[in-house]
Amino acid sequence: MTELEEKVKAKVNNLIDPETGLNFGEMGLIQSVKEIDDGVVQVDFIPTSPMCPIAFRFATDIREAAKQVENVKKVKVYCHGHVMESMINDVVNREETTTEG
Repeated sequence: MTELEEKVKAKVNNLIDPETGLNFGEMGLIQSVKEIDDGVVQVDFIPTSPMCPIAFRFATDIREAAKQVENVKKVKVYCHGHVMESMINDVVNREETTTEG
């Protein structure tokens, strides 16, 4: 595991599930953290259940936490085992674009 992967994993494992008060590491939600390109990190996670009502929040919290790690340029987050995983993955990983008026 690279140093960047270790830092990102530590950061996202410390996120707290508001339902249980446990952190993601204690709950085993984070499946993997991989540096897929220089400064580009992919985080795969499994929500607490296939119908978890806050899986989208988990995905966005993971993305925002990982972005805070020094030297992370881009984050891809993939939810697995949820009935709406495709939609969650599409929305969370959509490229942020800006328009100038």
